[in-house]
Amino acid sequence: MSGETTGAVRVVLRLEGLCVLIAASVAYSKFGFGWGTFALFFLTPDISFFGYLAGSKVGTVSYNLAHSYIGAVTCLAAGVVVPAPTILCIGLIWCAHIGFDRALGYGLKYPDGFGFTHLGRIGRFPAMMSNTEVNQDSER
Repeated sequence: MSGETTGAVRVVLRLEGLCVLIAASVAYSKFGFGWGTFALFFLTPDISFFGYLAGSKVGTVSYNLAHSYIGAVTCLAAGVVVPAPTILCIGLIWCAHIGFDRALGYGLKYPDGFGFTHLGRIGRFPAMMSNTEVNQDSER
């Protein structure tokens, strides 16, 4: 599959995700939002997994919408400009979640399946495995 990131660029993108997670968490703390709310809503973007019940293409769109910084940063900006603390809180938790996922290597998905991401292959057969290794592993 083309389009996946490998090598040092992949490491940098994952480190960026870690930085976003840390920055969003520090900002969340500085704004004085409750950590119970953070814990309660941290995994909310993962509800988008249910899109995969309607097929890989629908799942890809729903996952990518929930795991793109576009919506999260829009919430951050709106929360600061309006000002709307609830929207700011949502944006910070959302950014932290995306950063966490990216730090773990869960990137935006391709319609080929859940394991195909812009950060490389995830799951049982990582990107580093050759076709021969995959075939040997599936025969076991």
